[in-house]
Amino acid sequence: MATADSLSKKQRKRSDYGFFQAHQTRWFDNDMYAHLNNAVYTHLFDTIANTWLIKECGMDPFSYNNPTPGHSSSTSSGKVGADMIGLIVSTHADFFASVRFPDLLEVGLRVNRLSKSSVTWEVGIFKSGEEDVKMVGTYTHVFVLRETMRVSKDGMEEKTRRGLEKLLVKEGAKL
Repeated sequence: MATADSLSKKQRKRSDYGFFQAHQTRWFDNDMYAHLNNAVYTHLFDTIANTWLIKECGMDPFSYNNPTPGHSSSTSSGKVGADMIGLIVSTHADFFASVRFPDLLEVGLRVNRLSKSSVTWEVGIFKSGEEDVKMVGTYTHVFVLRETMRVSKDGMEEKTRRGLEKLLVKEGAKL
């Protein structure tokens, strides 16, 4: 039996998401039932969220080279490496229709909740050119200090928060 939450997610449209990435499915993305393997969805979650964290939040894992907690490191490129990383602590997915190779997918991203040290993302999977969502997934990152793997008393870094706020669902929007 579908829950009210699941039925609400099934109504998602492209306009409910603030950032998109295209993904060309690959032959080996299919499972033996000729639809996208569930593990591929997790890769899509990780790819779009980490793209946003790198481009908009300054959390570029490849620019980090400072072993001292509490001090962001600068690189020769001028980028700032984050002293924090996001650990996934929960995931959930609601499937509404199948996708498979050779579908071209459009993956949408938004932030449903933002706390002092965590973010709950929502990812919507759409077939290119179609308005109806095929899958909606949510997952939560908790931001911890890279060196100690513990939450900072100050919460997440300010640049990260500012980037996440760009995708935060506005008051009164459907969660």
